[in-house]
Amino acid sequence: MSDRLERLHPEWRPRVGEAVAWLRERGFHAPVGLILGSGLGNLVDALDHAYAVDYGEIPGYHVTSVAEHAGRLVRGRAAGRDVVVMQGRLHPYEGLPPRELMLPTAVLACLGVDAVVITNAAGGLNRFFLPGDLMVIHDHLDLHGRDPLRGLLAPAAPGPRGVVPAPLYDADLARRLADAGAAVEVPLHAGTYVSMWGPAYETKAEIGMLRRLHGDAVGMSTAPEVSLLAALGVKVAGLSCITNPARETGQPELSHQDVVDVGLMVRDRMARLLLEFLPRLDA
Repeated sequence: MSDRLERLHPEWRPRVGEAVAWLRERGFHAPVGLILGSGLGNLVDALDHAYAVDYGEIPGYHVTSVAEHAGRLVRGRAAGRDVVVMQGRLHPYEGLPPRELMLPTAVLACLGVDAVVITNAAGGLNRFFLPGDLMVIHDHLDLHGRDPLRGLLAPAAPGPRGVVPAPLYDADLARRLADAGAAVEVPLHAGTYVSMWGPAYETKAEIGMLRRLHGDAVGMSTAPEVSLLAALGVKVAGLSCITNPARETGQPELSHQDVVDVGLMVRDRMARLLLEFLPRLDA
């Protein structure tokens, strides 16, 4: 934990450290972290010895403004593994500065996790994806137009991509996710996730652009979090739930409720996959 704290910018480090100390006093430490997206938070129902705190109780945390994000940090055991679960997240479009937006992610890393599975609800760009499909993220395009780590990390020697390693998503964890999917008969795609500002559904022209950039799914989170986790030495696996296909001519307009409804439809499958995956981290 102390090594990761030391990698943070000196002006930010005390705030992260205060939240970490507060959580550790309440037993929040585990080798595995989970970040659960819209409509996908039911995995916490499968935790043994679960204990939760609302984000509003944790020093320095903001409360999420998205209704379908519970806004809780939960510790417990799942499939024999100690885990810390972020049930809900903050999004760049909520208008928070980076040090507020990324505080929960930094805290999760500094609680000592070795690996994090990060999930999201995403629109399908790939023409072969259907609502309810799951996609293992192999890479991402961060189109927020700014360095997600600016001002978050301690000054480092300049170099390509600064201190962020490449690849950001751990290939071994991705393979284990695929093996887990095969074991429980949950089909998985693999592809590139595009992270944009939102909150909005992309125009047909934007969809065409993102497809030409080889994007397979698009959403409004994940890329900044993954960049920070990787910079702090945490292995990351990413998983997108495809909640809707890309809008085409004549297709009805979408709403956030449509996205949530598909998340609710697929969340049991997602939970089954993750419960099969977690023991494989020991393999």
